[in-house]
Amino acid sequence: MALTRDYKETINERAAKDPKFALSLMNEAISSFLTGEPEEARIILRELVNSTMGFELLAEQLNKPSKSLHRMLSAKGNPTMDNLTDIFVALQNDLDFDVEIKLSSHNKALHTVARKSARPVS
Repeated sequence: MALTRDYKETINERAAKDPKFALSLMNEAISSFLTGEPEEARIILRELVNSTMGFELLAEQLNKPSKSLHRMLSAKGNPTMDNLTDIFVALQNDLDFDVEIKLSSHNKALHTVARKSARPVS
């Protein structure tokens, strides 16, 4: 008897039972997408779809074959922006959450200038 479990099994079970964990996966997928890591984003989205709504329901909602959605969300997949947006929206609706984006500068000099310019002029 094996003492360890496949990580995908663990992720799927936890995401199915724990809505906060599912939301953290969605947050990670969005962050990965926005920081230039599309392969990681697709893989996380694939696991999230598997553990929550499933590919059959997603396919029905998007009016696309489930096999096409599996390919889109594979490591080498290449979904269009429209398809990716539709997947994000379907998951957002299924998980019942809102997305909030906060922009922040990673450039300290720019951040300092922005704070200084926000001060009232005396």
